[in-house]
Amino acid sequence: MTSRTLTLILGTLLVGACVAPTPRVAKRAPATGAERVLVVINTRSRASDSVGRYYAKRRGIDPTHIVRLELPLDDEIGDIAFQTDIVQPVRAAIAALPVRIDFIVLTTDVPIRVARKRGYSVDAMLAGMHLAISPMVGLDSVWLSRYRNPYYNADGPFSSDRFGMYLVTRLDCARVADCLALVDRSIAARPAPGPFFFDAMPARAGTDGYATMNLLLYRAAYRLPQRGVGVQIDTTPAFVAPTVPVMGYVSWGSNDSRFDSTAYHAVRFLPGALAETFVSTSARTFGPVQGGQSRIVDLIAQGVTGVKGYVSEPFTLALANPDILFDRYVRGANLAEAFYAASYMVLWKDLVIGDPLCAPYAMFQEPSFAP
Repeated sequence: MTSRTLTLILGTLLVGACVAPTPRVAKRAPATGAERVLVVINTRSRASDSVGRYYAKRRGIDPTHIVRLELPLDDEIGDIAFQTDIVQPVRAAIAALPVRIDFIVLTTDVPIRVARKRGYSVDAMLAGMHLAISPMVGLDSVWLSRYRNPYYNADGPFSSDRFGMYLVTRLDCARVADCLALVDRSIAARPAPGPFFFDAMPARAGTDGYATMNLLLYRAAYRLPQRGVGVQIDTTPAFVAPTVPVMGYVSWGSNDSRFDSTAYHAVRFLPGALAETFVSTSARTFGPVQGGQSRIVDLIAQGVTGVKGYVSEPFTLALANPDILFDRYVRGANLAEAFYAASYMVLWKDLVIGDPLCAPYAMFQEPSFAP
């Protein structure tokens, strides 16, 4: 992952301009969390159908909130096919419902990337399908000075009417059993006091992307205990794993010069745990692969409930800010709200795994996160 991050870009991580959403007619507010969700199934995949039906049953999602699409069994989908076969039917399904949809859940075997190996995330493009802008091309400082994820750094609950977009997550995995377990862990999640484990690099000088993200990891480790939870941070050069199951995890994954695959695969999680790895292509595929960077599909198999990844090179500015991610989560935000509030980019390379309704700390939520 390149550390080529401009001073202007670093500034936008804190301020940045908002994106003007396309005006839409407000609908009746949903009465329950389940009414806020639309589920997308690929009819060419038995796995997608199984996962989608299981999730809908466990969350009590009405069949009218399930969209069945015939999509290629491939990681990529073309630009035109993305619009005609995904965006248009999803928009039509949302328009036909009498309640407001806030969350879209894609299931395994729905394509993850638009058009090309270095393309955009299907999830991110679908999330911003109502925004009146085009995706950023390359590392464009002008684009970054004008636009950002409208929900970035938000301090309250999400509404598609207010923010002009959707929070898109997916239930994806290497095996169907792992996808079903994602759902089970979400429902079983409870507000554990930690531990939250951060494997940081030793502190380094400078203002490039690597130094900035490492600093944010240190800041999260300092501030999160103020929310009443326990944090462990390793600042040695070694790549290490926590000795007990954790409620949160962040590391540099294979971008760590001392990366240890055995330690990475030894990480275990409590139900409801969230994770982020600062790795460029951690969600490049959920299928079999030889070599390359560390992947989030392994953390899913190891018991994580929610995790963020990237389908192609996103630059460090797209990584989830751990200080915001875990702060919002332990204050009562749900999984989708926590990840999207922590993520600066929109219409980009991001992909969030997990049930958006997972919110183990909601019973202790602050007034700003009350529904």
